[in-house]
Amino acid sequence: MNLEFQHLLPQEFSPNSRVWIYQSSRLFSLSEALEVEDSLQQFVTQWASHGSDVQAYGNLFFGQFVILMADESTTAVSGCSTDSSVRFIKNLGEQYSVDFFNRINLAFVLKDKIQTLPFSQLTYALQNNFITTDTLFFDNTVPTKEQLEQKWIIPIKDSWLAQKLKLQPQQ
Repeated sequence: MNLEFQHLLPQEFSPNSRVWIYQSSRLFSLSEALEVEDSLQQFVTQWASHGSDVQAYGNLFFGQFVILMADESTTAVSGCSTDSSVRFIKNLGEQYSVDFFNRINLAFVLKDKIQTLPFSQLTYALQNNFITTDTLFFDNTVPTKEQLEQKWIIPIKDSWLAQKLKLQPQQ
């Protein structure tokens, strides 16, 4: 599975640009994905903060992750504009019958596919070698463009999950 995505991000955006990642509860079909991308483009071109345009970017990655990004070097994203983006994502979820707000299901690359596992099953999955500390994990909590580029898709052992799961450092 090709996990290269960095070249799709706007190079002119500051490394400190804010990022929001919304993981869909399922993979979108190709026709749905094209519609979602159109909706994202419409939203980011109209996204505003206190009447000023937000320099924004939105895309659907791997058919399952909506990423919104705002370069705040010119216009800061206010609470109201953040609320408008959340409303947009909620409406998108309703339109396609998907949940973008379930933070319990975590995404991993398993057998060259993106698979989700509930957090409550991770210890079992590790103990039974369904996942290992080297399994790639999508850390949807990254807050900036720079961290998105470098720390979004990382081995479990290098993520916040390692501490949560009390993993021992590998010898």
